[in-house]
Amino acid sequence: MTVRPFVAALLLGGATLRAQAPQATRPDPPASLTAQQQLAREIYRELVNINTTAEHGSTTLAADAIARRLKGAGFPEADIFQGGPKPNKGNLVFRYRGSGARKPLILLAHLDVVEAKREDWNRDPFTFEESDGFYYGRGSADDKPMAAIFTANLIRFKQEGYVPDRDLILVLTADEEGGPDNGVRWLLANHRDRIDGAYALNEGGGGSLRNWKPLLHSVQATEKVPVNFQVKVTNKGGHSSVPVPDNAIYHLAGALEKLRTFTFPVQLNEVSTAFFERTAQIEVPEYAAAMKAIAANPHDAAAAATLSRQPRYSSMMRTTCVATRLFGGHADNALPQLATANVNCRIVPNVAPAEVREQLLKLFDDPQVEVSAAPGLAPSAPSPLMAELMGPVESLTKQMWPGTPVIPTMSTGATDGRYLREQGIPTYGVSGIFGDMDDNRAHGRDERMLIKSFFDGHEFLYKLVKQLSTAKKPAA
Repeated sequence: MTVRPFVAALLLGGATLRAQAPQATRPDPPASLTAQQQLAREIYRELVNINTTAEHGSTTLAADAIARRLKGAGFPEADIFQGGPKPNKGNLVFRYRGSGARKPLILLAHLDVVEAKREDWNRDPFTFEESDGFYYGRGSADDKPMAAIFTANLIRFKQEGYVPDRDLILVLTADEEGGPDNGVRWLLANHRDRIDGAYALNEGGGGSLRNWKPLLHSVQATEKVPVNFQVKVTNKGGHSSVPVPDNAIYHLAGALEKLRTFTFPVQLNEVSTAFFERTAQIEVPEYAAAMKAIAANPHDAAAAATLSRQPRYSSMMRTTCVATRLFGGHADNALPQLATANVNCRIVPNVAPAEVREQLLKLFDDPQVEVSAAPGLAPSAPSPLMAELMGPVESLTKQMWPGTPVIPTMSTGATDGRYLREQGIPTYGVSGIFGDMDDNRAHGRDERMLIKSFFDGHEFLYKLVKQLSTAKKPAA
């Protein structure tokens, strides 16, 4: 469900982007580490070495480790909150005190990781390992780098005596990866006052490398809403030796065939429009022209048809629904009494699931085909591309990776950002962490993080958070 820090690699995964220079050499890690880099690495290593899977691990152990780091740095224990619905589902909220001139800035990362089996890996997934210019381990890309970087940078701020003009709220949570005890949702329901802020920085964005060179830097400002519908057909059945046309499996198959050939209408928003406008800068001419056209006029059928040839671009333009599971019948020699399919929809922001359900019923146009009720999900509006954030992101990107465009992104997957957006807290996926767009291993075997990218993200987020929490001096 989660969209990884290298989301642009997923969105731009086709072979359509303009070719880069011939294969370059992988960037080397720093020759030596500063004290601040060593601290970030130590925290990162400690987190990766803790099993925080929903099935067999504990985010509480990871939250305890961060709490010890903060207390050891001299932060007041009263500013550290730990809690959760279960002993192994702990969350941590820490408030770095500022002047209070502006509403707080939230620094959000999740502590949990997806399951990893030792027999599937070439190394122990829960042992932090450095090899060939990479850091390896489950969570090394998703999402323990941001948790470690945020923590290390807050300690760095304290060592510098830095007083921001707003509180900085570190929020490290459980069960982002689909477990039953999502930490952000639990905190909003039980301790909303602890995590209330002007806006949040989160995972979901980041940079893409092609041939080891920066291609783009994405800022995730909205995401689709995942909803599963159960499509069902029931029938009285009978003996298979006397078949009849009224067959539950055939009815279901007919409905799914209609779904296969159906395309939802184009529905762009501020973020997806900006995505196409800016991605046109680095696309091949045919797709670049279509992107400019669709951004100018979402009803341009020819542009939509061109972009729809690339599944990633098609999914950025519209709601999608796809059959993902099937079940039918009860015996080899009996007519089916029941046939069901799971239809997974990814709904564009500000569209109600009930509206999508009605579209499916209209499409199927068969009284025997039932569609389960739509969940009553709150709308999750796109976060505005405000100058307060985008300006510093663009200036820092230009400084650290010259010539690399910043591209606003709508995730087709899901992050914890949607829970904050539902509560009116804008949330932005931005990290300064770049990854190989052709080798994204988050959730996969031998997950890893380019060492140079970790420290680039460390420095980028240090500078970004500082810029977002320092009052601008009035012009002379």
